[in-house]
Amino acid sequence: MSKVPAGTWVEIENILLTPEQRAPQVPEDTRATPYVMRVAGFLVAEAELGSETEVRTLSGRKIHGTLKVVRPHYEHSFGETIEELLTIGLGGEL
Repeated sequence: MSKVPAGTWVEIENILLTPEQRAPQVPEDTRATPYVMRVAGFLVAEAELGSETEVRTLSGRKIHGTLKVVRPHYEHSFGETIEELLTIGLGGEL
């Protein structure tokens, strides 16, 4: 496995609560899954995917966790473009 260089934007993960530690009043399907924290930041030292590492967040916090994603990004969208909305505010001129 190749090393990810220090300074790379990455995402780490920590399990905050195991299923056994979840509150008894939460729904059963929720209680059956771990409560996970994901944090993006800059890798403090070279590391491999799946290894324990440390990141520095944009707010300057240092957080330890398991390296999961290199250069994470958002994959959601707000759907297809609505052509009728494109000219709003242009006064009808293109």
